[in-house]
Amino acid sequence: MKIFVDRSVLLPALSVVGGVVERRQTLPILGNLLLTAEDGWLRLKGTDLEIEISSAAVAEIEEAGAITLPARKLIDICRSLPEDARIQIKVQGERASVSSGRSRFMLSTLPAADFPAMEVPPARIGLQMERETLHRLLEKTSFAMAQQDVRYYLNGVLLELSTERAVAVATDGHRLAKVVAVLTGEGEGLGSEPTQVIVPAKTVLELKRLLGSAQEQIRIELSERTLKVELGKTLVISKLVEGQYPDYNRVIPADLERHASIDRDRLKGALQRTAILSNEKYKGVRVTFENGRLGLQTQNPEKEEAEDEIEIAYEGESVSIGFNVAYVLDVLAAVDAETVEVRFRSAESSAVWQGLGAEDEIFVIMPMRL
Repeated sequence: MKIFVDRSVLLPALSVVGGVVERRQTLPILGNLLLTAEDGWLRLKGTDLEIEISSAAVAEIEEAGAITLPARKLIDICRSLPEDARIQIKVQGERASVSSGRSRFMLSTLPAADFPAMEVPPARIGLQMERETLHRLLEKTSFAMAQQDVRYYLNGVLLELSTERAVAVATDGHRLAKVVAVLTGEGEGLGSEPTQVIVPAKTVLELKRLLGSAQEQIRIELSERTLKVELGKTLVISKLVEGQYPDYNRVIPADLERHASIDRDRLKGALQRTAILSNEKYKGVRVTFENGRLGLQTQNPEKEEAEDEIEIAYEGESVSIGFNVAYVLDVLAAVDAETVEVRFRSAESSAVWQGLGAEDEIFVIMPMRL
């Protein structure tokens, strides 16, 4: 195998596939990328056995072939070279040379035949979706995913797909995020009854990184156990989380008679100030709703206290609710509107947070005892 490729096209492709490679591996070959040179393209692939990402870069192929090279070292070498560098990759026995100008690096290799390939059953559902639509669904819900919870089905985002809409839901048992998007692209295999799949946390994070905010369409395919997402020259294949996701509609409280409207940025600033003296372990804040004002209070084991207040639109009896500061700030970061609406019943009930007019986005935060 012998190829020439410009750094300007190789480095972006390496960055796409390199993100999936873990620094610590159970198998040495999982620390490598698979490079396949053929038909004017250098195709790259990385995997951790749960998710596989592949991409491609235009290259001049003098000798076709396939090999695996250490992912981190190859990426670091390309980053260190000048922006206009022309790179030669040549396999010599059990080693490969990566050279450009007067720079030359010899890397160890492992056989391409040993690189694991993910099995992808035939797709039962396929649909076109705007790239920004999927990015929005994941970006606005992923913060509420559980992290290494024993309830493994919570360690990801639920995607619920039907002919007309897509719903993304995430919860860790203390908060919940739900976002709805209208589907306008073509689809196969979808029915009026929604299909539910649970996308693993790592796949969610990789997709967020790759999706960006471009408007071009992507293609999604679902089989019994896998998710496939095509983004131009990039292909993401991931295993799905097996298990039954809880009925999220039961977590979203209804008939909440109390309602407050708050300036998002003012609330964010007040929370950040009062959080300075909160308990570092629990990060709780006492939020008191009163006529025309919102009071915030925190304290810590050293008996230090912080208080703040802002003006809000609220009428009714005084109600104090304890919230995790981090949970509220996460919601405020996900809300686009300048005004956030809060609906609640009492100090013991969950509160529903929404951006003003954003009926397709719901965030639920459960109270904490202070």
